[in-house]
Amino acid sequence: MGEAVIAIVALMFVLFLALGAYVTVKVVGAAKRGVDRTVAQARRSVEDTTLKARTFVQPGAAGELAQLRLKLRTSMKSTQDALHARVAEDASLKESLDLFRRLSVHGHELDDDLKRLESEPDKAHLAELLPDLRKRTEQITTSADSLRRAARDRAHRLADDDLDSLSAQIDIEAGALRHWTTEPTPEPAQTPPPWPEAPERPAAHQTWPGTPQGGQGEADRPALSPTDPRPAYPWQKKARPESTT
Repeated sequence: MGEAVIAIVALMFVLFLALGAYVTVKVVGAAKRGVDRTVAQARRSVEDTTLKARTFVQPGAAGELAQLRLKLRTSMKSTQDALHARVAEDASLKESLDLFRRLSVHGHELDDDLKRLESEPDKAHLAELLPDLRKRTEQITTSADSLRRAARDRAHRLADDDLDSLSAQIDIEAGALRHWTTEPTPEPAQTPPPWPEAPERPAAHQTWPGTPQGGQGEADRPALSPTDPRPAYPWQKKARPESTT
């Protein structure tokens, strides 16, 4: 029993160590990516500043190379940021983002060629290459600008449609809230006056059919009526008086 407890404790200790190492690697990796991103942004900012300075300081082909690189990098960076910022809200931009990745391959190739030609000592040869470099730069930046503007216009259109729908719903709700002003409120019905109380009637005696009104009923009649005398016929014998003997 004791050996099993020790084994479980040792296993938990190893798991905690492994978990701690995994978390440490993740934190270090995230920190390294953050540092690399910061360094890349700083390097890009320095390089862009240098290119801007060259466009003013270096005349001729060298200055035009710097101008082409600056134009290419600015257009590609702006389009990349715009697509990445809106793709989370609009899934239809995923296809546009895939097209931009393919365009970025050509953009990086052109940027490498322009950077390599900055150290070209033969200015005449460089002047011969400039027309093709201008054409490639214009083609890539035009495509990138088209994607960025389309994404921006789509975002504005969706926002306008949502605003129109919201405004229509608010108008309907406002009309429903004001419905009481469009129809006159019916006045409360007036309570009619009460009817006057009926006069009291004297109690009447109950009468029976055949009894004249105002006369007495059967209740006032005697219980027995005298029997009418029977008629005498010739064949009947006269009644004898009872003998006293």
